[in-house]
Amino acid sequence: MFLLSHGARRRRSLAERGVVWFGLALLAGCSTVMAPAQSAPPREVVRALAPDGRLLAAINFGNPILANRDPATSEPVGVSVDLARELGRRLGVMVELVPFQAAGKVVEAVSANEVAIAFVAIDPERAVTTAYTAPYVVIEGAYLVREGSPLRANDEVDRTGIRVAAAKGSAYDLYLSRQLKNAKIVHASTSQAVTDTFIAQNLDVAAGVKQQLQMDAARFAGLRLLPGRFMAINQAMGTPRARGVASDYLKAFIEEMKASGFVAASLVRHGIQGATVAPAAAKD
Repeated sequence: MFLLSHGARRRRSLAERGVVWFGLALLAGCSTVMAPAQSAPPREVVRALAPDGRLLAAINFGNPILANRDPATSEPVGVSVDLARELGRRLGVMVELVPFQAAGKVVEAVSANEVAIAFVAIDPERAVTTAYTAPYVVIEGAYLVREGSPLRANDEVDRTGIRVAAAKGSAYDLYLSRQLKNAKIVHASTSQAVTDTFIAQNLDVAAGVKQQLQMDAARFAGLRLLPGRFMAINQAMGTPRARGVASDYLKAFIEEMKASGFVAASLVRHGIQGATVAPAAAKD
């Protein structure tokens, strides 16, 4: 049998140890939100998204699935924040987070080309001014009613005399404005204000993102969610049509973020439940 010298055995041991440490480093990396390296982006993409060296990213704090503030530091956190910062890292530019409290205000900023990227739900009305990626996260729109309400199912809501609270300009407001033929929508200023509006005006139903309504139901006694959902809300990254040269790059970026596990790891890291990573986009 071939025997290794003491020096050879030591070198092999160190090499094996190095492999172990490398493997541990990889595992440690999996516990944080990191993504694989990518080739340098085209210059025209960087110029379109960050002409002055800053990537202006709209962050909507009105949707608790996407963004929140750290209770200890008040710093923005969430999957949309992680995606914005990762995109900035790849572009080699500074990321400036632009905060909003309502999706409708985000859409206005995109329409005015005041931000480079935004994280909003896909809607045909918004697509006039926004170039979307495929969705990266799917969340649910739900209905909230009082315990004594006769409404028991989502398809019972669209009735004459029923008044539904919804955040003006939100994805579910746009959707319900097209779908509801008999019920009347009463607008709240933000998603967080929907349930307060529902209670203050003695409305019949509150519509919103399921997680927000669940938190509201915990704040007020005597409320319940109707089972299931009335819509799937497909959350995507968008950019103003005026910056459309970057559209293909952003689409590829989002697909990689889903496939690499980046989006899933971010949702776990921020303790988000009830949201699912969107499937890969269909090939053209």
